[in-house]
Amino acid sequence: MSDPLAARWAAARSRRTAALIPYITAGFPNAAATRALLAGAADAGADILELGIPWSDPVADGPVIQASTFASLQGGTTLGGVLDLLADARPSVPVVLFSYINPILAFGAKRFAARAREAGASAVLVTDLPVGADPAVEAELRSSGLPFVRLVAPTTADARLAAIAAASEGFVYLIARLGVTGRGNGERGAAERVQTQLAERVAAVRAVTPLPVAVGFGISEPSQARDVAGIADGVVIGSALVERMKSGGAEPALRWLREVRAAMDTVPSPA
Repeated sequence: MSDPLAARWAAARSRRTAALIPYITAGFPNAAATRALLAGAADAGADILELGIPWSDPVADGPVIQASTFASLQGGTTLGGVLDLLADARPSVPVVLFSYINPILAFGAKRFAARAREAGASAVLVTDLPVGADPAVEAELRSSGLPFVRLVAPTTADARLAAIAAASEGFVYLIARLGVTGRGNGERGAAERVQTQLAERVAAVRAVTPLPVAVGFGISEPSQARDVAGIADGVVIGSALVERMKSGGAEPALRWLREVRAAMDTVPSPA
């Protein structure tokens, strides 16, 4: 079975650049915009895509993605509809299905895994299924052979970090909230501290796994993406992209992705 994720990470390494990983909420602001983003992401510089499955209680997300999730549900988006949309779109970059566990359980975990593989997904990330919490459900989700990407929080203890990294496949997603723009002298100093802490955290993850490390949450400017690209293997862009889709659909989002890609390409990846 081929591994599109591994191929994409290898391609990014060969370019000496970090992978750009946009997140979008499926069905927001409508299905047509989702299809357009999926179709245009590769040309805009994306290496991997995260496709969010909307759910009614997205407690781990910020207000922008929460609002997009509610709007998508109000528009009639369902998990089955997301899989049908993905199967129809067949984007040229690997897609990670990003979901909470509840909609998957309602759909049936084994059925979901099989349908996700058939639809062309390259991996699954479940935000609220901690390692070891439900081995039976994990086994069902792995039954189709899709890689299971894991999240690491900024406060995860070292022993737990090793367990998460050992259970992860495809890559490890490191959560980091980056709200500093670095415009003033004090902000520049704060930005430097954030970068130092992030570099230390990425190094801690790399110490326990050979998998690529992608960093996301709070990256809202091309300059922030550039800074993270000099530290991590991949950069996840979510809320800032979803906000642009809210205001104009796929086109402004794709234009902005090109800006982010250009900024990231000004620094070599440390990988």
